[in-house]
Amino acid sequence: MKLRGYILGILSAVSYGLIPIFILPIKQAHFSMDITLFYRFFFSALMIGGYLIYSRQNFRINKREALILAILGICYALSSEFLFLGYDFLTPGIASTVLFIYPVIVALIMFFFYKEKLNRLSIISLLFAFAGVIVLCLKGTGFEINFAGLGIVMLSSLFYALYMVIVNKSNLKVSGFKLTFYSMLFNSLFFMTKSVIGHESFAIPSTAIFLNFLIFAFLTTVISSLCLVYAIKHIGSTPVAILGALEPVVAVMVSVFIFNEKFTTNLLIGITLILLGVILNVISDRKNTAHV
Repeated sequence: MKLRGYILGILSAVSYGLIPIFILPIKQAHFSMDITLFYRFFFSALMIGGYLIYSRQNFRINKREALILAILGICYALSSEFLFLGYDFLTPGIASTVLFIYPVIVALIMFFFYKEKLNRLSIISLLFAFAGVIVLCLKGTGFEINFAGLGIVMLSSLFYALYMVIVNKSNLKVSGFKLTFYSMLFNSLFFMTKSVIGHESFAIPSTAIFLNFLIFAFLTTVISSLCLVYAIKHIGSTPVAILGALEPVVAVMVSVFIFNEKFTTNLLIGITLILLGVILNVISDRKNTAHV
């Protein structure tokens, strides 16, 4: 079960790291981000809803579950909103890497609010991952980054961390598919409301953009979210958060090979440190399990 949790955590991270492939062409076409995010989550909800109908699961939830799922949807929506705003200020590789501060936030929330212990290896793994993020922010002779962009992506990171902690600690008695369905549904309602208030058109201008939305929704949202929810159920939010270190690695690879971002020594060192953090975290979690 633990191994399945780690595999799902890695799949979630890799699929989420593919976001720049889909979002940058849409940004370059000057298409509305609110409409883009509405369709991303709306199509995701339809796909997962289709599976729930096919597997004959009911959609019934009580008031408490509805409230928690609405909060989850808003946390995920705000995380997406701030990440894509961050792409206006930072390169996709660096924005996705800065988002990776969220495992540090998750670990700190669990430590301060839920008294979850951090052993020495966990702390070292977080430091390695954090150091990797810092190195990726280094340019030329020193620390050179757009601080407005950094602040915006840090907000994205905070809301993603809150999403993971709430999934782990809310004790929702709903399946991973149902949780993801309602999370995506509330997400799409959030962006639909924003689009209606902004008097934006919901028309999709071409078949190519329509297909982009569908693949974008399936790969980076349906796959990522379902794997995330089930990984958290198997191994908890702190290990899954640190496995998320693979997200910026994938995003940097996408930026280098598809969008011609330069592969510098800093990128190599940063990615190496992040991967060391992931490996140490897995070792640390296995040692904890062995002692139980």
